[in-house]
This record gives sequence, structure tokens and C-alpha cells, in this order.
Amino acid sequence: MNEQLQPLKKQPRTAKSTRSGTQDDVVYAHIFDAILEQRLAPGTKLSEEALGEIFGVSRTIIRRALSRLAHEGVVLLRPNRGAVVASPSVEEARQIFYARRLVERAITELAVEHATAEQLQELRQMVLEEQACFSRGDRGAGIRLSGEFHLKLAEAAKNAPLVSFQRSLVSQTSLIIAQYESGSRSHCSFDEHNRLIDAIESRDAERAVMLMMHHMDHIDDKLNLDEGGASDDLHAVFSHLLQTKKKPGRGTPRSA
Repeated sequence: MNEQLQPLKKQPRTAKSTRSGTQDDVVYAHIFDAILEQRLAPGTKLSEEALGEIFGVSRTIIRRALSRLAHEGVVLLRPNRGAVVASPSVEEARQIFYARRLVERAITELAVEHATAEQLQELRQMVLEEQACFSRGDRGAGIRLSGEFHLKLAEAAKNAPLVSFQRSLVSQTSLIIAQYESGSRSHCSFDEHNRLIDAIESRDAERAVMLMMHHMDHIDDKLNLDEGGASDDLHAVFSHLLQTKKKPGRGTPRSA
């Protein structure tokens, strides 16, 4: 577990995504982006003192921002021990992805019905920016834009509760990817996003949903959620040795 908070470097953003609002809104947005970009690893300790120094605000402001993030499931508030970036278990990861699939299906169906030409153009612009980020090697910004694409799509669905729920699921998904992604780290989400926009623009709900589910399959396939994998339980790891010791002996063992 990374117990040191790394500096939250600022990333260039478009004019429409410029941070504004109260001080805790700004702190919240910075930490949310750092999680979305996978710059804050699961399990990272979020020191109130360090964050207060970084953002130049009081601990009260920091606590309000962390409380909002905890409500979204991406930060864990531990009594008397401080806050940490959440580390979803394998079972939690599976539940989150199941919920994400249901929400993405609903959002896609509603976006086909409600998305305006202006919103579709904004989505296309986001895809271009996402592709440019990956092309120049800025993986963190590309991942953030990929997540923000899904948030913008939720807005196009014109259902406020889904937008709120999706915001939590997207950030939790980013944590899961950071924690469980295996194999190639290449991304082709911008190609899948473009095809999805085409289907929504043509008002083809069946094709749009199929493309979205394929997109979710692609993300899921990159994760190692095999519960039979590594463990931090020494007794479980060396259980075969313990079982061997318990077997009846066949005479006195020879010394090495």
C-alpha cells in the first residue's frame, strides 16, 4: 500500500471543464481527477495535513471534499486512522461492474432517444482529445477523458439520478482497473466510442446497446478477477505444505 500522497499535478482541460465553485468543490474535483487518471493508487493514504498544504485550505475544507468522495465509494474514511483511496475487493469489483453494465445500458437507450446534435458533437470532440492524449503518451489524461466521455453520455440521457450514479461508478471502475488490470495496457476505447456515437446519431438503440456492452466486455477482459490468484494469507499460500505435514509419516524422515 502506498502510504505517501503524491503531488496532484494539474492537467490541461477544456474551457467547459474548468474547475469552479467552493473551495471544497475545487479540492474534490482535483482528487476525483487524480483517481480517474489513476495517479492515486488504491490504498493511498490521504493525509488531511498534506492535502491542506497542497491546496492551501483548512482541514475542514479537506474533510468536506473527502466526505463527498467517500459517499461516491472511491475514498474510505477510517475512524482515528484517516482517509485512504478505496481498494475494492474482487467481489466488490464484480458487483461494481455488474451495476455499471446495467447503468450503461439504460444511459445508452436514453441517449439514443434524447441526445442532441450539439451533445453528439461534444462527444466526438472528447474522443478526438482522448485519442490525441494516448497518441502523445499522456495515458493519465486519456483515461480521464475516457471516463468523462461516459459522464457526458449520461448527461445526454437526461436523467439526473443516472448521472450521479454513473459518476460514482466511473471513478470506482478506474480504481478497479488500476488495481486489477493485467496484460496489455493499450487502449482502443476511442474507436469504440466513435462507433457508439455513430449508432446513437442514427437512433439505432439495438446497435448502440450492443456496442456499449462490447465496450464493457473489452474493459472486463483486461481485468484479473480470478479469486484463485495471489493472496496475502500466508496460511492459504502455504496450505499445501501444512497439509503435507499433517499426513501420517512413512518412517523416520532422513536428514538433509
